[in-house]
Order: sequence, then structure tokens, then C-alpha cells
Amino acid sequence: MKRLILAGSHGACLEKTDRADVTVFFMFKFAWGELPAPQKLAAFLAARSDQGQGDHWSDYIARRRRDGRDLSLIEFCKLYDEVELWFDPTPSDQLQLIWLLDFFSSCPDVTSRLKVRALDIDFSGAEDTFLAKGNIPAVPVTTAVGETASLSWQAYRSTTPEACFDLLKRDLSPLPLLRPALADLLKELPGPTGLGATEFRMLELVEAGYIRQSALFYHRGLRRTRVFGEFELGYLLDGLAHGPAPALAGLEETRTLSRDNLRDRVPAYQRCRLSITDFGRSVLRHEEDFSRHNPIDRWWGGTHLTSDRMWRWQPTLMKP
Repeated sequence: MKRLILAGSHGACLEKTDRADVTVFFMFKFAWGELPAPQKLAAFLAARSDQGQGDHWSDYIARRRRDGRDLSLIEFCKLYDEVELWFDPTPSDQLQLIWLLDFFSSCPDVTSRLKVRALDIDFSGAEDTFLAKGNIPAVPVTTAVGETASLSWQAYRSTTPEACFDLLKRDLSPLPLLRPALADLLKELPGPTGLGATEFRMLELVEAGYIRQSALFYHRGLRRTRVFGEFELGYLLDGLAHGPAPALAGLEETRTLSRDNLRDRVPAYQRCRLSITDFGRSVLRHEEDFSRHNPIDRWWGGTHLTSDRMWRWQPTLMKP
């Protein structure tokens, strides 16, 4: 029986196992920045035409092979008897899972081959032996699973967070890892201080003496949030340090570096020694609102958050 695995960004580690004949992993960061246009996502999953390197799903086949690389993902899946979806509980992976399930919902021939592996630990913390031989239940993709995924993906793409907030009142049990992921995402909306959960926690850590970038970026147990990866964490850190009213000091080196200049940004973060400003302490004490003094311009799913259109989470949804 031929088996295909579709997995999140860390899914390439499954290539070292005998779980499947081929693994395809996906790198979209739907939790950060403006969502790709539907046309771009459709072209990514369609048959290859004139896409550049990295713009077609087949560029992410972990075990390089020649056959099928120009097919659409739908046609490629039809070459296999079983297609397993390996996405861990992190919001990043759960967003990719609902996107793919929504995509497959229009093709019953593929949906009937799909199974979701109930992976309840992060890929990054999983041991190779567990991934290779651990008993991880495989759940068929029923109509309820597909409908829950489609409803959730469309809600996340909406131009306000209201539909996602309403999802928390619904039965999401067909996808048991989705509810906590959505709750974590909603906490990243600006709170009473104008900061999301990760930004506020970074201020707390610097105030407590964690002045090195490594503690903020890589010690998830300290950070207690799991939505963003290291590059997104760097952008959030820049936002706290480089505005008209900075909450942090010590990141002067990154002020003039473009976001694409990873070669210089990474060592700059490693050299930094962070400290909290008086304004940052006022934000921590809920005496100041960061967003009242610094421009806000970022995306949360399909919602464009700006200084004059601020959806907040505290801990219910607050309209602008």
C-alpha cells in the first residue's frame, strides 16, 4: 500500500522514518503577515505552470523524485492509497491543516483517502523514535471534520476576528486540537495595553532580567506562547524597541536593517542586551497603552489592524 504524508514545516523530519513512501511539507506562516491571496494559494496547489522555485507545492517534496512533480496536489494524492496529514498542535500547523482540509473538501476521491494523525506534541519536541514508531492514532476525515475545517478557515480569512471568536462557542470536537490553537491566536490581538500576549510576555521577561535574545526566542517554557517563530519574534521585538515611544532599549543595531537582511539581523539579535524603558514599565503596570503612542499596522488573519482600527482581546473581543 502506497502512503503519502502531508505535514507542517517541521514535517521533513518524518523523511527519516518508514511511515510513508513520500513526505510533502508546507511552509506557509498564516499566523504572520497578510494572508496569501486565494489565487496565489490556488496556483501553489495547481499543476505547475510558470511558478518560480518555492512557489509550487512539489518544491517541498522531502524525498526528491521525478515523477509527479508537475502535477496538481490533487492528482499527486491520487497516486497513493492513503494520505496522512501530520500537523502538530501549534497554531501555525493547525492553520495549515484547516487550509488543506478546506482545499480537499471539493474532491471526495481524495478526501476518502485522508487520515489525520492526532499528534498531540510539537514536532520540534518529538523524539525520532516516537515519530518513527509511536502509536499515534489516525482519524479518518469525515464530513464533520471537513465542515469544521472549512468553516474555521473561512472565519480566519474574514476581515474581522468576529467569526473566529464565534467559533469558540461552537462544537469543534471533530478537530480537537483546533480550539486551543484559535484561543492562542485570539490572545495575540492587542490587549488592554495595546500589546498581544507574546509582546507583553517579552516585556515581562526583560523586566525580570532576561536580557538576551535567546531566552525570548527559544525558551518556550519561559515565553509561554507558541504562535510565532523566531523571525516573527524578532519583528515583534523591533516593534517594541523602534517606535516613537519605545518600550525596550538595546536593539539599535536592527533599526536600519531590512527584514530581508537575515544575514546581519541574526547576529545583531545575538549581540543585543535588552532593557526595559520607563514607558515599558508603565505599559506593564497597565498605566499606559502602547498603541496610543506607537503606530499599529499589522495583520491578524484576514483582519488588518491599524491604529484607527484596533480589534482588542481582553479577554473577550472588543470592536474598534
